[in-house]
Amino acid sequence: MDFFIQAAMAEGIATSTAGFADFIPLILIFVVFYFLLIRPQQKRAKEHKQMVEGLKKGEEVVTNGGILGKITAVEENFITLEIAANTQIKLQRQAVTAIMPKGTIKSA
Repeated sequence: MDFFIQAAMAEGIATSTAGFADFIPLILIFVVFYFLLIRPQQKRAKEHKQMVEGLKKGEEVVTNGGILGKITAVEENFITLEIAANTQIKLQRQAVTAIMPKGTIKSA
């Protein structure tokens, strides 16, 4: 049977050389991910949260769906958005993507 399978022979006592140097590439990858992916995403989320908390009546905004409108009422979790004359919709505050400059609706 030794013809097809080589017999495994122990060459001696195996010593473990795993140390801190073996983990340096893993640590470097985590640091790169943190600065290129995690940190910018946390910053954007913080900015969006501040923008949503600061919404006021009369501001012109764009929603996640691309709807442009003017805020007519602000509640705790919802806003009422006027998208055309006598046409209002109620949205969650989190659905607002950006605040537009005054007069954007008239020029659009």
